Amino acid sequence: MNAPTVFRQRLLDAIPRLRRYARSLTRESSEADDLTQQALERALAHWRQFDPERDMLVWLLSIAHNAFLDSRRRDARLQFADPLEVQQAQDAEGGAPGTDVGLRMDLLAALARLSPEQREPLVLVCVEQLSYAEVAQVLRIPIGTVMSRVCRARQALRRFLEGPQRHASSLRRVV
Repeated sequence: MNAPTVFRQRLLDAIPRLRRYARSLTRESSEADDLTQQALERALAHWRQFDPERDMLVWLLSIAHNAFLDSRRRDARLQFADPLEVQQAQDAEGGAPGTDVGLRMDLLAALARLSPEQREPLVLVCVEQLSYAEVAQVLRIPIGTVMSRVCRARQALRRFLEGPQRHASSLRRVV
């Protein structure tokens, strides 16, 4: 693993965003750290396969995404975050001054309710600020699929955060 210094520096620069994406996939700090380490190990082991013309972050996110899918297949189960567990974790971590902890908890709970197929592209587009084309590369799906999944995820988040809507009665009074 004698990767060039420039490669290793670019790898180090991408770690915060890689970890943030890993956290969005796993929704647990220790699992995110493990996934980040696994992605970095794979990147270092296969550094010769990296195309310098390609964006390092997109390459790393692809590796992390594939590692996550591998572990999910291996575990053969899907975990959902319990809102009470999210609240306890938030209470334990504390919040930054000026942070609306309630809104943050609601957002985390709403994100947890999304399917991974919707959550992953939404996080990559909205949090990591990747283009739709880059997300399509990371997830290895068509760009149109990325666009529709992000759109559906935004709609679902809006529904989750707004709560139940009260609609006017569907009955009409006939005079």
